[in-house]
Amino acid sequence: MSIARRWLRRSVWVLGGIVVLLLLIVGGSLFWLRSAMKASLPILDGSIKLPGLSAPVNVRRDAHGVPHIEAATQGDLFVAQGYVTAQDRLWQMDMLRRNSSGDLAEIIGPSVLEHDKIQRVYQFRNVAQRVYASLPEADRHRYEQYAVGVNLFISQNQDHLPAEFRLLRYRPRPWTGVDSVLIGLNMVQSLDTHWDVKLFRERIAADLHNPTLEAELYPVGSWRDQPPTAAVADMTQPHPAPPENDEDNDQTQTRIPLPQPGPSSEDLLALRKALALSSCDGCASGSNNWVIAGKHTASGKPLLSNDMHLGLSVPNIWYMADLNAPGLHAAGVTLPGVPLIIAGHNEHVAWGFTALYGDVQDLYVEQLDGKGNYRGPKGDWLPLAHASETIHVRFGKDTTLDVQLTAHGPLLTPIIPHETRPIALRWTLYDPALVAIPLYEMNTAANWSQFYNALSAWCWPTQNVVYADDAGHIAYHAVGKVPLRPAGLVGTSIQDSQHEWQGYIPFDEMPYSVDPPSGLLATANSRVTPNDTKFPLTLDWAEAYRAERVYIDLRGREKLTRQDMLAVQTDIYSAVDQELAHRFAYAIDRTVSHTGEADARLRQAADLLRSWDGRMSTDSATASIILRTRQAFWPLILEPKLGSDANLYTWSQSDFAEEEIIMHGGVPVANQDHANPPTSWLPTGFKDWDALLTEAVRRGFDRGKAPASADDLARWNYGSWHVVDLEHPIYEMLPLVKSWTGTGELPLSGDTTTIKQVGRAFGPSQRFTMDWSAPDASTENIVLGESGDPLSPWFRDQWPAWYSGATFALPFSSSAIASQTSHTLRLVP
Repeated sequence: MSIARRWLRRSVWVLGGIVVLLLLIVGGSLFWLRSAMKASLPILDGSIKLPGLSAPVNVRRDAHGVPHIEAATQGDLFVAQGYVTAQDRLWQMDMLRRNSSGDLAEIIGPSVLEHDKIQRVYQFRNVAQRVYASLPEADRHRYEQYAVGVNLFISQNQDHLPAEFRLLRYRPRPWTGVDSVLIGLNMVQSLDTHWDVKLFRERIAADLHNPTLEAELYPVGSWRDQPPTAAVADMTQPHPAPPENDEDNDQTQTRIPLPQPGPSSEDLLALRKALALSSCDGCASGSNNWVIAGKHTASGKPLLSNDMHLGLSVPNIWYMADLNAPGLHAAGVTLPGVPLIIAGHNEHVAWGFTALYGDVQDLYVEQLDGKGNYRGPKGDWLPLAHASETIHVRFGKDTTLDVQLTAHGPLLTPIIPHETRPIALRWTLYDPALVAIPLYEMNTAANWSQFYNALSAWCWPTQNVVYADDAGHIAYHAVGKVPLRPAGLVGTSIQDSQHEWQGYIPFDEMPYSVDPPSGLLATANSRVTPNDTKFPLTLDWAEAYRAERVYIDLRGREKLTRQDMLAVQTDIYSAVDQELAHRFAYAIDRTVSHTGEADARLRQAADLLRSWDGRMSTDSATASIILRTRQAFWPLILEPKLGSDANLYTWSQSDFAEEEIIMHGGVPVANQDHANPPTSWLPTGFKDWDALLTEAVRRGFDRGKAPASADDLARWNYGSWHVVDLEHPIYEMLPLVKSWTGTGELPLSGDTTTIKQVGRAFGPSQRFTMDWSAPDASTENIVLGESGDPLSPWFRDQWPAWYSGATFALPFSSSAIASQTSHTLRLVP
């Protein structure tokens, strides 16, 4: 045998040995991980001793693993709720409190340092401690009992904690009542944060130097609005002219030019990323809810539906539970780490939420003297307060922040790169007088009067609440403390002393309606105030497409059932997409006829657009064309005026702004001269508006990598690129684990303007319908499942129902629970 052959043979053996070794390492790692997951699965049957109990507690799991907890006392109930929630979601609970307090870098490392800086500047840990200390003793006791349950689970399971703790090599700290408040603040932050939009709008306004164009980009309400406090509009009539922006009073403040240089576009985009704002256009936290009086239902009893639209995660943001003890029996969704039911029903009342979008934040440009003082609201010089924050960074050096605070709130300077102005954030969260968290009173209310009293104490986040009870009453009320601003709402930073808050809008003056003659109340984050409101709530309403469609789906119908409610929740028709499809088809026709252009793909697109039914279905090519075209339209008109700052444009009604600009060139219908199409948004190089719209279609083709031939265009299915993809934040980084711990990419119907409002990792976080004629048949489902452990049968068992638009009943009575019980665990003292 030659030397060369011996070396080759030896090399093959070495390489083979390396491959075998790698396979053994990978296989061993997978075996270890699966073993860790299996070891952390909770005990579901038999008995467990819990020293914190005064009497035994029964935990019955139904077919979907939902715990039905029955206790002899409310104190024992909350201990058990904490324990059982930790069984399924402990690692998620720990991440939620760390996310809120700014302690993620301690376990994850430098990649989340900017996020932690923001949370430390927000001072959430201090706010949570203040809120918790100010709660009534009875509320603190409930939080303490919940913490007892969580800590009992931690102490009993030190050797088989969830696998994520073992992968990241750390153990959870003991749970406290403050941690529960922190998780609540996390939700407030998600639903009520709009200060960033004011900062970005300020930049865009300075670029435009044109108040008219600015107003067109930032509309306040629309002719499509369906306020639940006003008469339902007759949508069969011609569209009226857009209303005057009665609520838009931000012109009362003189604009001062922004200092140059300031933050670059890249700086502000980095801020947006650190704030974890959605990169999905239109994916703003919102929801749908509605309630129907018995006179319109098949049973004669009210129906209430709610689907809350949030970022979707693995595991789910919600955890379903049924809580039963003397004086309290409620079921629905809970927030892992927080006691009680957030949204759902008890034996007499049901309720659901959507985000109100109330403006509870303002940015104030402070005056500093360079000696550690700032000019206070009354003109006197006051010393800056300081909060020292140390962020522990895994695999890096600790970072220390000196957070400066004024009477308005913390200065945001540490988190806005190159911002030279001392900008303070004022937020209702920082008001020490606001501390109420009336979940217990809502969970135990027996009628509208009691529920109303509970809502009157609600501080944050601002919400729309719909209500129905077993006596047949329905109601709606906007809740949350919204500042009184006599000088008007301001859509940018404030640089004067005239825009100080003067208390809060009285609860009785917030929008509400009880037992309306129409028998129908609905909200979907759009404007809920009438045009003549005394108390403007915000400039940044969501667009009205979903609310409008809900009313179209339900108004005038009789004998409605639970099945009808689900059909509305999963409706994928988009009125605006269909309207714009017709406009783009018209533009192509005119452009082709004027230029003689023989682009077969454009002609095919026009044919598809003009004949489309408006449904954003996964097999629709037209849905692909229209959404890609709309995405391409914004850069076409914004970049010539804003340059790179075009990427900063965000507004909750950006789709409506786009509709108005496309349809009317930004000019209200009543003022439009059809003989001379508007040119205010028309960039140079385009003959007319139709040429611009046609170019948007072309660029949409390029953006979406559409088929090159006209024949293939009809097969450009929406679902081939518009997908849902939910992945575990840790396991998605492990290729061989990712495939069975997330959903992977799947075709997704709907868009951000359909009632089924969706994005890649955004959409209905639950679906609930309460039927007061049959409480045990009332339905609720979340996105994936109850468990956070991929080896649990309840990790992803609800996913097929969510994805296909189905649902299932959540048993409530003792007999219904008994008939569906799959496991029974007894917690004993």
